[in-house]
Amino acid sequence: MRSEGRYRLMPEIIAALRDFANPFSILTKGRLILRDLDLLEEAARVTEVGLAVSVGSLDEEVRRSAEPGTPRPESRLDVVRRCAERGLRCSVLMAPILPGLTDSPEQIESTVAAIADSGAASVTPIMLHLRPGAREWYLQWLAREHPHLVPRYRELYRRGAYAPKPYRDLVSSRVHDAARRHRLVGPGDGSSRHRPTSDEPAAADAATPDANGEQLTLM
Repeated sequence: MRSEGRYRLMPEIIAALRDFANPFSILTKGRLILRDLDLLEEAARVTEVGLAVSVGSLDEEVRRSAEPGTPRPESRLDVVRRCAERGLRCSVLMAPILPGLTDSPEQIESTVAAIADSGAASVTPIMLHLRPGAREWYLQWLAREHPHLVPRYRELYRRGAYAPKPYRDLVSSRVHDAARRHRLVGPGDGSSRHRPTSDEPAAADAATPDANGEQLTLM
């Protein structure tokens, strides 16, 4: 969060978790995590550290409209790449996937290709869900920016916060198929563990299953 740039709370938190070998995970869509890579690397030597970045698509126009002020998708994937270069496995949550906006086979193919190219450890597709509060805001935004999609959303989300299972399965299968083509296979774990060097003992594999999507591991 932007406030972290001012208050700098995370370095001391990570250090404390490291000192007590306490497992933890971080999910972000920002770049400030790069500031703390040294601490994260130290922590990952002694405990399980889960790192994940959310990248819903590569569509810059959608990003500027739906997530103004957030880093560009390419910038987020650079975080994944920088983590991988330091031996920290970082997964990607492909979230949220937006019906009619970022769910086409072509968009999913290009996004998964970029995720694989970044060195991500895994990709987890997560469909848009609209809980009360977010639902009202999103539908107002949709009516203003993409009015032709309003009837489709009303149909997809008429029963609640989640789109129907057949639609979710269809989009997940597109991600899964693209992942296989780009040597991302699954299911697998999306944990982040420092890769041991020759003078470090190998650590046991860790699993951090995600309840909201299928996780696909980079081979």
